[in-house]
Amino acid sequence: MTKKSNENNEAMESQENIEAVTAEVVEEVSAEAGPGYDELMQRLQDAEAKADEQRDQVLRVQAELENVRRRAERDVQGAHKFALEKFVNELLPVKDSLEMGGVAAKVEDSDLTKVSEGIDLTIKMMADVLAKFGVVEVDPVDQPFDPELHQAMSMQEVPDIKPNTVITVFQKGYLLNERLVRPAMVVVTSAKSGSALADQPTGENSVDEMA
Repeated sequence: MTKKSNENNEAMESQENIEAVTAEVVEEVSAEAGPGYDELMQRLQDAEAKADEQRDQVLRVQAELENVRRRAERDVQGAHKFALEKFVNELLPVKDSLEMGGVAAKVEDSDLTKVSEGIDLTIKMMADVLAKFGVVEVDPVDQPFDPELHQAMSMQEVPDIKPNTVITVFQKGYLLNERLVRPAMVVVTSAKSGSALADQPTGENSVDEMA
């Protein structure tokens, strides 16, 4: 018999001895434990089965959470990428109108009245689009100067008009959902030379005070 065969036989005998010893130990423990041993083993098996079931549930929940996270990331990316799609679609007719107006204005002997009417219509279309998306115009003529919304470009003394009143708007301002996007560029009345500012209502912001 070869050396390899001897090793295989020895291994098989060793395995059989281990199994025999294990069986003897189980029998001895069972005998010493008495009738409660089988119940204890059953409870242990039930606990192991329950642990395996809970482990599977945890793994499934983790997989579902990962799927939710990935879907949320895709949704956020899509929202950033296509957030302006609706706004662009609303603006396209305005662009079309501007292009048609430009063509009409270049036609020889064109009716300037109709061209002007077309421009007014396009401006109204643009204003409607902006309003639909929460853009509000700031056009403060004859209103008190408000440093939160207006930017004074110059001051002018005007008789019979209260100081800190907006008399001219160089450029309109705009709010987006009540947040200032661009202040209105304005001309504001000043107090008469040499006069006190005590007549101004208490608490009002004045251009003079800002200076």
